[in-house]
Amino acid sequence: MMDWRKHEHVGLKVDADGHVAVVTLDNPPAHTWTVHSLSALRDLVGALNADKTIYALVITGGGEKFFSAGADLKQFASGDKAAAREAARRFGEAFEALSGFRGVSIAAINGYAMGGGLECALACDLRIIEEHAQVALPEATVGLLPCAGGTQNLPRLVGEGWAKRMILLGERIDADTAVRIGLAEEKVGKGEAKALAIEWAQKAGKQSPSSVAACKTLVQATRNGISHASALVAEREAFVDLFDRADQAEGVNAFLEKRAPQWKNA
Repeated sequence: MMDWRKHEHVGLKVDADGHVAVVTLDNPPAHTWTVHSLSALRDLVGALNADKTIYALVITGGGEKFFSAGADLKQFASGDKAAAREAARRFGEAFEALSGFRGVSIAAINGYAMGGGLECALACDLRIIEEHAQVALPEATVGLLPCAGGTQNLPRLVGEGWAKRMILLGERIDADTAVRIGLAEEKVGKGEAKALAIEWAQKAGKQSPSSVAACKTLVQATRNGISHASALVAEREAFVDLFDRADQAEGVNAFLEKRAPQWKNA
């Protein structure tokens, strides 16, 4: 298993805070994504999934101005379709890996989150936005489209109407609007998102990681066109399957014995 704590991650800084991995986007000045940083994120999520001591992931941008401005448009200036296909594939791999992370993922949106920057936050489970931050999917303004989950993940959060305002009209929205329409779960003051995200991540750490992983899979099953009836069957089966896990007995017995559970993620 890759030791993600010691490994070099291009364009990312990674730290551990207890059971929480804190990922800081680090490609100044605007933390734009490259094919290398996207591959690094994909590989990092794989390593975190394999590390049973990690229960949650927080992702934020370095500094005060940018979460991430998305893709570096210079790479698309030549009109090279092969380069476009490679970039789109890397975006897909990175953010689908992030969506599939078995623990809880929280985006601390500390500044501008544009295009692929917002799509990164949309791939997380929860979003906290700072009061000065602004978000947008402006790809059509430059003759492109959101290819890293934006057209699919945004309408699931905010509905088709607001997704179309942002994607088809290129509307940039502020923190208050983001919370009002359901794009973010909480607004905080400047510089406060990361601390609250870690606090939320620590709350997640009090839950059974086995239960969290199963619940997340079930909640996200609606994305795959599974019928309501089938999902209800899967929910009951997943409940029974938890009885194969040490965390199930530990959780119930800790409650009955009035003590804090000691999770093993097993």
